[in-house]
Amino acid sequence: MSIILDNVLSGLMSRYRDRVPDVLGIINAMIKENIIQQASDIENDHIAFRTMGVPHLGIQSLEKIFLHYGYQKKDYYHFPEKKLDAYWYAPPAPHYPRIFISELRIKDLSPEMQQLITSYTNEVTADPVEQLDLDDAMAVDQFLHSGLWRLPTWDDFQTLSAQSEYAAWVIYNRYYLNHFTISVHNLKEGYNTIAQFNEFLERNGFKLNNAGGKIKTSPDGGLLQSSTVAEMIGARFAGGDEHAISGSYIEFAERRVLPQFAHLSTDQVQRIHRREGFEAGNADKIFESTYSSQTQRD
Repeated sequence: MSIILDNVLSGLMSRYRDRVPDVLGIINAMIKENIIQQASDIENDHIAFRTMGVPHLGIQSLEKIFLHYGYQKKDYYHFPEKKLDAYWYAPPAPHYPRIFISELRIKDLSPEMQQLITSYTNEVTADPVEQLDLDDAMAVDQFLHSGLWRLPTWDDFQTLSAQSEYAAWVIYNRYYLNHFTISVHNLKEGYNTIAQFNEFLERNGFKLNNAGGKIKTSPDGGLLQSSTVAEMIGARFAGGDEHAISGSYIEFAERRVLPQFAHLSTDQVQRIHRREGFEAGNADKIFESTYSSQTQRD
């Protein structure tokens, strides 16, 4: 099972790197400053997916893939302003990334928006994951990068964006990896806090999401996060229209050692000794990495 999961994650990361040039840019900058020797030295804290809360799709469908590979469903999160629900999933072994899956509560949108979204998603008449051979990594990889409904028109994309930029992102990007996350706490001294790593990123010309401040901190102070602003990608719409839209981005996480393990020396600290899970307040602002308020700012 681990080989299948390895191949699925490898397929996701491969296409993600192709679509997000900042990934290679940051890795090269890290190698240049001798923070890491090669890309595989980076611990991937978590990866994230966006979905639509409609029949046959959403969290209940996509999660089946990862539950099959041994992931365990954990905490629920709600984002009232963005009209989203989410869960995170703990990996079957510590070297795998956590998974975060969010879903748009389309019933909370206006009737017009609901009608527009379902004009696309109603093309899916059965849960597509049920038809997948989850032991075939290539088939799963193909599924995660294939269209589930017709290509949207530019007009529909813009109409959706006006009420939910999340909805517009999913209608076009589907299950493409929304972001992967560098665990900064495991990097070398001088780069192993979010504050230090952000300074390194900006010094190297990378643009950070500043919604709610560049560093998003959980109330308990144990989870600190930041992210780049999503890169604009060339997108072809129905009818051949081409426009630049938000693609994916990169996140950075610092999970601090829990108070009860403060006595441990650095070389004794493992993943289980650090702050686990996520924080709705942090994630709420990280979502905005693909929003025009970030991608179009100077």
